[in-house]
Formats: sequence, structure tokens, C-alpha cells
Amino acid sequence: MALETRVLQADEWDVWYDHLELAFGGVPESPEERELYKSLTELERSLAVWDGEDCVGSAGAFSFRLSAPGGVLVPAAGVTMVGVAPTHRRRGVLTSLMRRQLDDIRAGGEPLAVLTASEPAIYGRFGYGTGTYALALEIDTSRVRLCVPPGTDAVRLRLVEPEKALADCERVYAALLARRPGMPARQPGWERQGLLDPESLRAGASPLKCVLAEGPDGQVAGYARYRVKPEWELTGAAGKVEVSDLDALDPAAYAALWRYLCGIDLTTAVRATGRPADDPVLHLVSDVRRCRPNPRDALYVRLVDLGAALEARRYGTSLDVVLEVEDAFCPWNEGRWRLRVGPEGTASCVRSADPVDLELSVRDLGSAYLGGITLTSLAGAGRVRELRPGALAGASRAFAGDVAPWLPHGF
Repeated sequence: MALETRVLQADEWDVWYDHLELAFGGVPESPEERELYKSLTELERSLAVWDGEDCVGSAGAFSFRLSAPGGVLVPAAGVTMVGVAPTHRRRGVLTSLMRRQLDDIRAGGEPLAVLTASEPAIYGRFGYGTGTYALALEIDTSRVRLCVPPGTDAVRLRLVEPEKALADCERVYAALLARRPGMPARQPGWERQGLLDPESLRAGASPLKCVLAEGPDGQVAGYARYRVKPEWELTGAAGKVEVSDLDALDPAAYAALWRYLCGIDLTTAVRATGRPADDPVLHLVSDVRRCRPNPRDALYVRLVDLGAALEARRYGTSLDVVLEVEDAFCPWNEGRWRLRVGPEGTASCVRSADPVDLELSVRDLGSAYLGGITLTSLAGAGRVRELRPGALAGASRAFAGDVAPWLPHGF
């Protein structure tokens, strides 16, 4: 029987999601998680592959606006829920889904596609490049001290039920969008993701807690959501604080939140994952080695409409460079492009017949797009080739950002 790929219908969602759970190991999610993602699913952007009555492949997309260098929000397809049944591997199912999806994204006018990868080796062949890294930390609070900036003692901290604090937390998050590339603007419904608190996510820790940081003016300037996991050793308490979210608008509120988390009674460690690669906490601690910082890949970026994508973001310096781009999977991007950036950081990117300055793949442009991975570092790996002396350094400076791009949550 031939496989059939079609847009998901509402009455097929549960079968489709059952297939996805099977593809990711077969452990059912909690009813709370399942209901949230059902409400967030955009049916018209969700694809299912059927073998008779069996769903054997899936891929979806969320309609995001992604923060890019210069504080602009760029339309981006958040690729998600990609899975192939173990019975149908190596039959071209994934490739056909990626082909259909990227064609649809292009037709819809989104210049970017982004995703997080359960297996990083899969998506490079479809033109996705690593665009952000995330940092995991485990701070040994029995041996690490914090050096906090002036004004920290003036910050007022309040414990608030996570649900009741949601509006304040979302205001802080929205204010940070323009400061750091890689952050998705929250579409309606996505604010609920940070409140997910089923027993299965706690791993023995407490229910979710929230602390707000208020400045001298009484306005909320930061928040942290966390759980406490009690543990005991022969020598006494050795609990762990598990941080799920921490955002702040100024250094004092930021430091006050970390100081609070590191000082919770009956705990000896603070664990945080998914933090920015350049998280300022690394400069607050007295001994960074005892924080065990561990980076890993996070958001993958794919330029779907190369010219529109490069024109959408802002750049750090003026630039005039001709790029020869390889893109076998989306051949409409292949070829020669002239990228010109004016003093204000705005760009034009058009087809060109001029001599080539740099050669690279669309995957490497995706890596450099958010400003956290430099073209110079990619060139050191042989992935960007300089044909005009000096072109690489100038382009690398223009693409680079002031802060590391960051994906604060999965999707």
C-alpha cells in the first residue's frame, strides 16, 4: 500500500500524537501537557503520513516571530513534532516531510524555519545550522559565593503563586525580546507552557514556585520559577534547587534572584538548564569551575528565503560582500548574492553576477544568522571559504552580535 501524506484533521490529532509519543520512546505525556500542545497545534500546518489507518510520520510548524539582531522580529516557522514510526525508517518519509514543509513555508512567506533537534546529525542535510547554544549549570552553593552589584539589597522579593504572577512574568519576558536574538515572541497560549507542572516533570521535586523581584519603584523587574528537591546525606541536608525560568530587566534584580535561589535552606546546589551561553551568572560566582558550566546545541536555523532573511535582520557594521551560496535542498537559494549593509545596519540582498568574495552553504548562513557563531570560526573549520582577502573579517564583524542568541524554551 502506498503511503499518503496529508494535512492533519482535528479528529486525527490523538492518533497523530500517539504516533509521536511512540517515535520518542513510547512514554505517554501527562494529560496536562497533552492538552496544552493540542491547543497550540496549528492543524493547517501539521502533516501526517498514513499507511492505511496507521499514522507513520508527522511534522508540524508553529507561526513564530523570532527576535533577530537589531531587536527586530522576523516571521519564522517553528518546526516541531517531527517523527517517523520505527517500522517505516529508511523509506524516505522524513525527507518527503521536510520537502513538503519547506515548500509550504516558502509559499507562506516566512523567510526562516527553526527547530530543536533530538538528534543533531539529522537536520544538517536539510539546510539547518546550529544557531544557538544553551548552558547547563550546577552551582555548588556550599562552596560558591556571589558578588552582587550595587542596588541588589534594595530589590524586594516576593513569593507568588505561579498562576497569579503570570502577567508580570510575561511583561518582563516581552521587554527582553529586543535585547537578545533567538527569543520567540509569545503567541497566545504559549505563556501557559511555563506553568506546566505535572508530577512527571518534578522527578521528586516540589510543585512549581515563583519569586518576583521588585525594584525601588515597586515595579516587577524580574522573576524566577523553580522547584526544590529535598535530599539528605549522612552529614545533613543536601537538597537541590531546580530552576526552570529566570529573567530580569536589570543587574540588581538579576543578582537578587540568583542570591535568593542560592540561599534556600536545606539545599546545597542550584541546577539550571537552557541558560544563555553568556549568562551573566558566570560573572557573579566566586568559582565558576564549581558551577560546572556545560554548553550544548539548542536552536537550529534554516534560511528559507535567503534574500528576505538576510534583509530582515540588522548588522553591526557596514558591509558590501558577494556570497556564493550552496543549497541543494532548496535550490531557489543557490547561487550568487550581493549583501550590502548601510551605516544604520539595514541591508539589501539581491542576485548578483559580480566576483565572489565568500563561498559557504545555507547551513552555515543559518549558524551565523543570529550573531552567536562567527563566520571566522566557521572558516576555521573549512566551511566558509574566502576568495577576496579581507572579505571574511568584514563579514564576520557585521554578522556578529553583542550578546549570545538564546532560545529560552522548547517548542
